[in-house]
Order: sequence, then C-alpha cells, then structure tokens
Amino acid sequence: MQKITRAGEPMDVAGTLPAPGQTAPLMTLTNASLEDVTLDSYSGKRKVLNIIPSVDTPTCAVSTRRFNELASQLENTVVLVVSADLPFAAKRFCGAEGLDNVETLSTFRHREFQEAWGVALANSAMEGLCARAVVVLDANNRVLHSELVGELKNEPDYEAALAALKG
Repeated sequence: MQKITRAGEPMDVAGTLPAPGQTAPLMTLTNASLEDVTLDSYSGKRKVLNIIPSVDTPTCAVSTRRFNELASQLENTVVLVVSADLPFAAKRFCGAEGLDNVETLSTFRHREFQEAWGVALANSAMEGLCARAVVVLDANNRVLHSELVGELKNEPDYEAALAALKG
C-alpha cells in the first residue's frame, strides 16, 4: 500500500500508480452527460488525467482551473479531471467557473478505477475518494509521466506534466 499525508497525517492509498513507460490500465468512467467513456473514447489524443478528491475542495479547484488554462495551449491533448464527484457537481463547478478546456469524469459508477490506477484512498475518513495524482499519456496510452502527490493539500507539479508532453 502506498502512503501519502493529509495535513501531515498518514493516509493509505491502495493500488499502484501507472509508471512511465507502462501502458495505461483500462478504465471506464462516467462523463458529465452520464455516458460511460474509456480511453478509446479519446483515441489518437494525448491525455492528461488530473485525478483529484473533489472539485469542492480548494486545491482541487485550483488544479482544475490551472489545467483548464494550460489545456488551451496543448495540441492534440485532452485534459480529464477525474474524481468521485457526481457528474452533476463537476459539471456545475466547471460551468460556474467558465472552464471549457477540461472534461470531468466520475468514478461514482466505476470505483474499480481508483485501485487499478493506484489512487484509492483507504482506511480513513476519505475512503471512497481519489488521492491527488497526475498521469500523462501519449496518443497510444503509454504513460509519459505520473505523480502521486505526497501531501493531499499540495498541488501537482504542472511543469513536470507539461514537460512530459514536450519531451
């Protein structure tokens, strides 16, 4: 089991985050229109998965806004914001914020994603939510970059994620 912290307190994270060079695990998630999507839904595109606990927390909101801003500069790339939030809540947040360069996806029907991708918060009050992570995939779903953020309240390394797309 992986370990991260939340305000300095240890938390368990089940599963193993995909490592650079690996092919991304399969996934099925639910989009804002309540349709199930897979990696094949974004075939031929590079993908940045901004995996967060909930858009209703300050750091998650900041990272969603930041990736929305960065996404407008990326060619042939889709930014997927993945959380356990209900699709309605994520859609409402993005609408209220004017965020149209990211696509929100929910694990609410497909919690198996969390362990398969190594982001399942476990053995804590936050069980059922995702840990904060970023995974960057090429157009063939090969992992270019992955980061499990060690302290839940910290933002991911945006520059490292972008560098992986430029490398």
